[in-house]
Amino acid sequence: MNGSPADGGTALPDSTWEELVTTALLGTDRRAPAHTPPGRTAPAALLDAAAVATVRRRAGLRPAPAAARPAHAPADPRPPLPAPAARRLTTLLADRSGGAGGGRRGSSPDLMELLPQWLAAANAHGYAAPPQALPALLDAARGRTDLRPAALAFAGPRALWLARLNPEWRFALRAAPGGGATLPDTEDAEAVHRLWQEGLFAERAALLGALRARTPAPGRELLASTWATERAEDRLMFLDSLRTGLSAADEPFLEQALGDRSRNVRATAAELLSALPGSALAARMAVRATACVALDRTGNAPAIVVEPPLECDADMERDGVVATPPAGRGERSWWLGQLVEATPLGTWPERLGGRGPEEIVALPVADGWQGELHAAWCRAAVRQRDAAWSRALLGSPSAPEAGGPGAVSLAERAKLLAALEPEERAVWVAGFIATHGLSEAFQLLGGCAVPWAAPLGHAVVDALNIARDAGSYPWSFSGVMGLAERCLDPAEAVRLEALLAIPDEPEDAAPGAGGYWAEAFQRLVTTLRLRATMARELTPPAPPVASSATTPAPTADEPVAGSAGSPSPAR
Repeated sequence: MNGSPADGGTALPDSTWEELVTTALLGTDRRAPAHTPPGRTAPAALLDAAAVATVRRRAGLRPAPAAARPAHAPADPRPPLPAPAARRLTTLLADRSGGAGGGRRGSSPDLMELLPQWLAAANAHGYAAPPQALPALLDAARGRTDLRPAALAFAGPRALWLARLNPEWRFALRAAPGGGATLPDTEDAEAVHRLWQEGLFAERAALLGALRARTPAPGRELLASTWATERAEDRLMFLDSLRTGLSAADEPFLEQALGDRSRNVRATAAELLSALPGSALAARMAVRATACVALDRTGNAPAIVVEPPLECDADMERDGVVATPPAGRGERSWWLGQLVEATPLGTWPERLGGRGPEEIVALPVADGWQGELHAAWCRAAVRQRDAAWSRALLGSPSAPEAGGPGAVSLAERAKLLAALEPEERAVWVAGFIATHGLSEAFQLLGGCAVPWAAPLGHAVVDALNIARDAGSYPWSFSGVMGLAERCLDPAEAVRLEALLAIPDEPEDAAPGAGGYWAEAFQRLVTTLRLRATMARELTPPAPPVASSATTPAPTADEPVAGSAGSPSPAR
């Protein structure tokens, strides 16, 4: 098949199918075929090579010389797992129950749901993964993307070595910066430039992410070098990677991106700039927003008055304001919300009489604009991660409306809580549960640090006990029960033991509900005890302590047995 064709074309050397596919995906204008005969254009040469390779693949393979053996797997210098923890890992990886969603689950713990917590603890101790567990660990990470960061950190360099030998584990090469065979060292400028120019999108995205995580400026400069020639969808994805290491140094590039022809790219650039309170865009937005919001002192008490913008001009659109509102929203309120959420929160105390966030939030807002204004402040507090404003907008957890004045939904409240310190967050959610129960608390609980602080753990256990006494089935609270199994402090198992007995059911209770609750609490207690055992198994063994009964070392005046000048022991 490599003979000269009738038209006189020169035969092409062998090319691997993967090389041909890569060249076709990139386009011959970005990567020419390895060998292009004289007189043939690159696209035609690529098609010739593909035709030859296709026939060869269909015809079969000749026996080939034995390939070189793969290099030895790299060493992992981390200490090995304690034997009990290694056995536990095997058990966790062997479990494939996956946690049956909803319905009756029995009293056995869901081991796969404990694997992420086990991996986090093993990584915190700095252990190396047992070599024999690596295939099962990579299989588990392949099926669950949420496991991948912790699983690959625990698996270490040998996982990348294995991933190069098994196509099913190639995700490890993409997920680990520097792990892919084609992802160069970020210090190798020539290799970085070559991959950026010729690599597939996934390779280029991984390269940009690795650069931003280590040295943000070279990553931004690399992106700027090809920005004008990138596709709109690629520009959007690459721009999103600038969130890592975002700083004032990125402002000139982002300002340039505000003029992009893609609306989504402009909106993302504006969002990133508004997260930099000192940026020129944030200052422009502050001027526009303060022209719309003012303090009125003419009445009996001060109040905020709002006059939304009359139009969305070209400059506003360039700064990321979307002109067309979604269905059901008025244009002017839509524009106002975008201006306020992009304005630095530090602008408002000076504009509204020197008041702090809590005083500002407590001010009445005229003409029904309070909901719109407070919702925009909520989005600004989340974007700018401002704890003081988040605290003010959340309000008291025991408020009759189940939230603060600006918390328009549970999702917004969960985002506002993320700006608070873990202990304060736990206390607020505990207060919310004590007042409003568990039915609306699931989203809030998911954002709390693990293990839950004592006030939060007590509130959850008490609320579950109240729900049990109400006589309903526990399946309505299966999500909270699942979180409790993973997040409650194992010390709470002692308090739960009193709930294991089947209670007397009231007349209006659902049939058999008491037994189902006892089963659910049994599973919870069993899981908490298992987590405590797992923590003990991962604890490094204590160093041996010298016994007080050992013979003390001789003093300077005492001879050492067997030394020169000392009497030999009797034989």
